[in-house]
Amino acid sequence: MGLITKIFGTHSENELKRVYPVVDAIEALEPEIQKLSDAELKDKTREFKQRLAEGETLDDLLPEAFAVVREAAVRTLGMRHFRVQLIGGIILHQGRIAEMKTGEGKTLVSTLPAYLNALTGEGVQIVTVNDYLAKRDAEWMGQIHEFLGLTVGVVLNSMNSDERRAAYNCDITYVTNNELGFDYLRDNMVIYKEQLVQRGMKYCIIDEVDSVLIDEARTPLIISGQSGKSTHLYDACDILARQLQRGEASGEFSKMNAIMGEEIEETGDFIVNEKEKSINLTEDGVKKVENFFHIDNLADPENLEIQHNIILALRAHNLMFRDQDYVVKDDEVLIVDEFTGRIMPGRRYSDGLHQAIEAKEHVKVKRESKTLATITFQNLFNKYQKKAGMTGTALTEEKEFREIYGMDVIEIPTNKPVQRVDLNDAVYKTQKEKFRAVCDAIEEAHAKHQPVLVGTITIENSELLSGMLKRRGIKHNVLNAKYHELEAEIVAQAGVHDAVTIATNMAGRGTDIKLDDEAREAGGLKIIGTERHESRRIDNQLRGRSGRQGDPGESRFYISLEDDLMRLFGSERLMNVFNALGVEEGEQIEHKMLSSAIEKAQQKIESNNFGIRKNLLEYDQVMNEQREIVYEERRKVLDGENMRDSIFHMMNDYIENVVDKVIGADQDYDEWDLKELNVSIRGTVPMAVITEEDVKDMSQKELKHMLKERAAKAYEAKEAEFPEPEHIREIERVVLLKVIDAKWMDHIDDMDQLRQGIGIQAYGQRDPKVEYKMLGYDMFDAMTKSISEDTVRTLFRVRLEQKVEREQVAKVTGTNKDESAARAPKKRTEKKVYPNDPCPCGSGKKYKQCCGRKA
Repeated sequence: MGLITKIFGTHSENELKRVYPVVDAIEALEPEIQKLSDAELKDKTREFKQRLAEGETLDDLLPEAFAVVREAAVRTLGMRHFRVQLIGGIILHQGRIAEMKTGEGKTLVSTLPAYLNALTGEGVQIVTVNDYLAKRDAEWMGQIHEFLGLTVGVVLNSMNSDERRAAYNCDITYVTNNELGFDYLRDNMVIYKEQLVQRGMKYCIIDEVDSVLIDEARTPLIISGQSGKSTHLYDACDILARQLQRGEASGEFSKMNAIMGEEIEETGDFIVNEKEKSINLTEDGVKKVENFFHIDNLADPENLEIQHNIILALRAHNLMFRDQDYVVKDDEVLIVDEFTGRIMPGRRYSDGLHQAIEAKEHVKVKRESKTLATITFQNLFNKYQKKAGMTGTALTEEKEFREIYGMDVIEIPTNKPVQRVDLNDAVYKTQKEKFRAVCDAIEEAHAKHQPVLVGTITIENSELLSGMLKRRGIKHNVLNAKYHELEAEIVAQAGVHDAVTIATNMAGRGTDIKLDDEAREAGGLKIIGTERHESRRIDNQLRGRSGRQGDPGESRFYISLEDDLMRLFGSERLMNVFNALGVEEGEQIEHKMLSSAIEKAQQKIESNNFGIRKNLLEYDQVMNEQREIVYEERRKVLDGENMRDSIFHMMNDYIENVVDKVIGADQDYDEWDLKELNVSIRGTVPMAVITEEDVKDMSQKELKHMLKERAAKAYEAKEAEFPEPEHIREIERVVLLKVIDAKWMDHIDDMDQLRQGIGIQAYGQRDPKVEYKMLGYDMFDAMTKSISEDTVRTLFRVRLEQKVEREQVAKVTGTNKDESAARAPKKRTEKKVYPNDPCPCGSGKKYKQCCGRKA
């Protein structure tokens, strides 16, 4: 703690001082509110809404509204908000992040600001990390809101559009971050207003806010459709990747080396940079790829796909590891979430990496999909007028929350002082010694009936430890990505005496671990971390599972110099010091310098990861501005607006563009190429041929004016073919919607390709982001011109007798975060037809002799 902080207090302490008088006001109201009957308490909701309508603000109502919720919680759940929970509720109402330690009752805290903000009638969303928590909290905390007369809904993965719409129309809606995001994207793909499920983004409370806005924010949400691309290239590149030799480089390769023109001596066919998770081919490697594919120059633009795919194959073999990054189950590659250790069914790596891993593991390579809609979590949640979050660990990422989301973090004091003892890291030379020491510590705790929760980073390590404990005869539960069905139940039991639980990372987050009396007497829950995570926040989450509500407990991390974190980011000086100490095998070292070096390594990675997320956002910002324009135009169509003015605007723009392209502003009329002008314009807008007589003595400006008038008359003639004006207005909406969707989806794909290839600009000493922004705007401009031209051309060719209906341009095949495990089984909607039943088609024959006949 710095000197200034000691004198003036932390940001949190200073902000809490402003909140305390409001908390005092809430507590002072308790006796008065307790006297109300159930009916009088419920009637407060109507009264508050009335007062809002008469000009009072939510801040004016806060003390009384919070006191009402507190009393309703006592009457429905037998739970009474602690003072610190009232503080947390105020922070959430202010649109900030409340950091509250595990076991402090964050779920109950959210009921206070949710109720208050729902009084406006504009809806509140409470965002959770999985369906289990959304359903649990809606059923549990929802009782308070329903008692007070508000409606509560929950959105689950298995629900259809009607069920989702009903849930979003409730006063308070519990929903996962993924479902919220995909519903937003799907709403911007519907073709009728009645198909929309959401109703605006006013206020949301994000539970486990660090998980949603930090961890999950590294990958955007993507809705996919089927692509026509072949999968053979993945297999071919996999065969070649197995033949290429991994080499070394003298000095690390980076874009800066290339810019400075520094020579790098390389061996082998490719170089792997584990820190940056990148791979580069050497000159020898390039020659081998060229020979394998019989091409002259790998750098040629037409060989971009081969270049991209061979790097993917090498990444799959050298940077992606089975049972760590993914598992193979039932002939399928399934991603393991790096933060929770859970399998993510249906989720796929993008950009072809998933297909490269499928080729590596010899499972069926699935066809690449086309992106139909995409958004980052940063841009999604920044659409809310007000957002708040709660978590046990946020302070380490405060800079990111402030910079990206405009939210500050306020540390809420605990209800009871924390009794957990956090011991210094135990450092060993090798992993073998470390795991032996971990087993010794478990055995020692087990002997005195103390419950132990062991956190591992990989599935592999959880299984290695499990095997070691089995050999020692210690009964235990393993909770990793391969067996996550009973997750919440196993985690809840981890605090019972004699329990030994091995869990990957933060499995069961959101589930309370309660101690029994024997466990409390034995010293409370002992937390053992088998490796430091690259983020301090994840380590703090593991520690925080112990010592809830003043319970005893202890935590310690066991580290070896062979751990990835130490191997890749620990300084060489640290290794030399360790060796100089002459540490013997099995000897444990505890030193402040070691712990501080580990923390510095973590800070380095955190800063790097923040850079990755910020980079993603900066690139997505270009797409976000474009997406807003396109979605706004779509919304006008859905709202049934009259699009005639837009069509005329498009027609005029089209004429301006064609004239500018064919005729120079400084050319005289007798130099104009009328043949090209006629061909260009009349291909889209049917009008009389433009002759030399028509344009005699005209300026370019006068020519444009004449052509616009002719186009307007031609369109008016087209409108006159339709006796009902609304008929042509609906046709305009149908055509516009179809053209916008088709062009926008192609544009998303094109921008994706541009994003992949833009890195090469760095070699030309140009800023890739600036280049991406400029090229992206040019492409968007080209897309809007193309929309105008296609829309106008199509409308001029519509006939009265044609049946014109709205239809979706592309079929959705899935998302990058589908979780098939959460989907409910499909129910048969029609009665099953047996072979001897009459055929449903009405032919009079038996089903087996008619439609059911085998071909």
